[in-house]
Amino acid sequence: MGRCRRGDRRGQAWAEALLLCAHFGGYLGLLFTVLSPGAAIAFVLAHQALLGLHLGCAFAPNHKGMPMPGPGERWDHLRKQVLTSRNVRGGAVTDWFLGGLNYQIEHHLFPSMPRPHLRRAQPLVREHCRLVGLPYTEEGPIESYVTALRHLHAVGGGAKAA
Repeated sequence: MGRCRRGDRRGQAWAEALLLCAHFGGYLGLLFTVLSPGAAIAFVLAHQALLGLHLGCAFAPNHKGMPMPGPGERWDHLRKQVLTSRNVRGGAVTDWFLGGLNYQIEHHLFPSMPRPHLRRAQPLVREHCRLVGLPYTEEGPIESYVTALRHLHAVGGGAKAA
């Protein structure tokens, strides 16, 4: 671990690759040990489909329908992260369901911050945005999904017309 702290990430990459292979092997090994091959394959397909749906539900409302820089327009790091992201308000259930990624603005500004601490950074970021005149977008869960779906409908309408 000390080697990784000094900037040599080769050991860390190998460790991550090894752990990913062990996880994948253990996952499939357990499934094919406990279930018949057909049931194990069906489980993997259903599990991955539901996981994909869950991840889509977690990621989509954070960015869909948010402003993007125009052609040739350059935004600084703060502007890019704050203007293109939306936080999803909610309590402990929302935090759990979205894995802390409902604090998307803070997550993009501080990507290495542990997710449970993003909530603590929120008041500081919100206040800084107010001081520098940047809009800080935050919506409730239903409102954020409605906004994202309206945006997808609007951009999809152009594809239908073509």
